[in-house]
Amino acid sequence: MYNPSSLKAEEFICHEEIMSTLDFAHQHKNDAALIDEIISKAKECKGLSHREALVLLDCDIPEKNQEIFKLAEDIKKQFYGNRIVLFAPLYLSNYCVNGCLYCPYHAKNKHILRKKLTQDEIRQEVIALQDMGHKRLAIEAGEDPVNNPIEYILESIKTIYSIKHKNGAIRRVNVNIAATSVENYRKLKEAGIGTYILFQETYHKESYEKLHPSGPKHNYAYHTEAMDRAMDGGIDDVGLGVLFGLETYRYELAGLLMHAEHLEAVHGVGPHTISVPRVKHADDIDPSAFDNGIDDDVFAKIIAVIRLSVPYTGMIISTRETPQCREKVIHYGISQISGGSKTSVGGYAVPEDEELKSEQFDVSDHRTLDEVVNWLMKLGYVPSFCTACYREGRTGDRFMALCKNKQIHNCCLPNALMTLKEYLMDYASPDIKKVGESLIQSELNHISKDKVRDIVKDNLVKIENGQRDFRF
Repeated sequence: MYNPSSLKAEEFICHEEIMSTLDFAHQHKNDAALIDEIISKAKECKGLSHREALVLLDCDIPEKNQEIFKLAEDIKKQFYGNRIVLFAPLYLSNYCVNGCLYCPYHAKNKHILRKKLTQDEIRQEVIALQDMGHKRLAIEAGEDPVNNPIEYILESIKTIYSIKHKNGAIRRVNVNIAATSVENYRKLKEAGIGTYILFQETYHKESYEKLHPSGPKHNYAYHTEAMDRAMDGGIDDVGLGVLFGLETYRYELAGLLMHAEHLEAVHGVGPHTISVPRVKHADDIDPSAFDNGIDDDVFAKIIAVIRLSVPYTGMIISTRETPQCREKVIHYGISQISGGSKTSVGGYAVPEDEELKSEQFDVSDHRTLDEVVNWLMKLGYVPSFCTACYREGRTGDRFMALCKNKQIHNCCLPNALMTLKEYLMDYASPDIKKVGESLIQSELNHISKDKVRDIVKDNLVKIENGQRDFRF
């Protein structure tokens, strides 16, 4: 039944194949020879199959696990260097008609504050985000055809792109909204979105249907096949993710990697990003109600195995996680993080009333964007606000060709340094600006091409003199 080239959800995410994979991995978790063979394959940076990945995930041999973590860190550096892209979520509305049991936006929750931002409120939120220094947003909205129709989403994107406040500008809007039609995906593409992101929540069909007892999201196939419709609508950068904790993590990782294999088989382009959220406490949601929670060590192993299996993908971790957890896992594959985030509808421009909350989940990392930037730099990472690939047409197969050949860093590092310079000039506190200037000077030496380095140096001077938005 398993067919990665099929367009039917139950054939490219095949339950029987997943169960067979889990059994195979369990039987071979101490097979040192097979594990060595898989690690050797991973070193070629061409990726691993879902079955090979699950063997590494189940591996019980301590020294082999150390190899896996070390290799994940090495592969991440080969593809993405030491840069970390920063973004923020912007919640437009929490009106929702679905009955998702893990989300406080579910339709039966009568005491959460329901809100929908007007275009004027969106303007104020965007100005507040620009004043922090953000250049990239991920917009979020509940599924509600009356309150949140596609026309509202499109108008909101247009509003976001139109706002130029001081030196601020949101240069890329990624979109995380419910599964929709090819026609609507085409409209989103025409609106100039970056990545379309949709979390599967769980790949286990029976669990999926129980967790989504009502609403359009109950349709497992329509949801799971959404990325194919997005591709058909012209969106060539898509982002996958599961909500770890709803089902067993081994099942979810197998399904996630099978979905990546499906996108490669059908469209020739795998996931642009993979997100790794875990179930967290929210308004009327108790994460302990779900039996499949994972600790930080397992979480780190999952991230490392994803990096080995899908080496080209960007990996995202949000402020759901604590600073300590984010610092632990950032080395093993993460390339994008949120900073200074709010998961409420509004709250950037005017703090939300403590008694009237609209959050989707509790934030565990409450640091400001400036504090996150400082933290990254002290860890030796280059905070990046780059959006160049999207605006230069390096999306889909064009991005993947550069990334898989490990050439994307030739653009990424110069762009990261120039956008970091913008941040330092416009938003950073004096102490953090000093740290950043030192980092930029050090990182210039890692630009291998003399001509590129000279252009970057010249542009850094221009940024100091007030010009903005240079990119390769």
